[in-house]
Amino acid sequence: MKTLEQYRLEFKQKKMLAMPISGCLVWFLLGFLGMVVETQYLGLITFIATGMIFYIGIGISKLTHENLLIKKAERNPFDNLFLSTVVMAMMGYGLVIPMAQLDQSTIPLSVGIISGLMWLPLSWTLQHPVGYIHTITRTFSLVILWYLFPGDRFVILPFAIVVIYLISIYQLYTRWQKQHQLPKTMAQNVGENG
Repeated sequence: MKTLEQYRLEFKQKKMLAMPISGCLVWFLLGFLGMVVETQYLGLITFIATGMIFYIGIGISKLTHENLLIKKAERNPFDNLFLSTVVMAMMGYGLVIPMAQLDQSTIPLSVGIISGLMWLPLSWTLQHPVGYIHTITRTFSLVILWYLFPGDRFVILPFAIVVIYLISIYQLYTRWQKQHQLPKTMAQNVGENG
């Protein structure tokens, strides 16, 4: 039986790129559609598209050589935590839908913030600030932009999320590279000193 710290070290070896790439693509599509589709349809499109991020991520994981579909018996406790955060974000729609009935322009704000909250526990798990930076920047940016651009909320807010995703993807990739260079560096040092 592994310790929780051993499971965490194992989890930290993962790239964690498939889901952010998927989210980035979906929000880019939503920003583009915000320019060409009538606003009355954008709410439903946003719900459907963001609900598909996980499934698109499964497809992208084949390209990034990650495995998002891990059998329950093979899951690390931190895999379960990650999946729980996905479900947590989906449960946030219980707030988003009634708000949207009052004001449809709240959809990119509320969906954008609620779906960004899953980055906080990821940051804690990875012991890396990427998730804290992502969630805090995303939340404050979306609130400010929601007030500054009332006529373009379905365009500006999705594109802001894309920019934040790109920064986070870069941070995750460099984190993963460093994670994998560390054992090589340690092995070289041992070889040189041994």
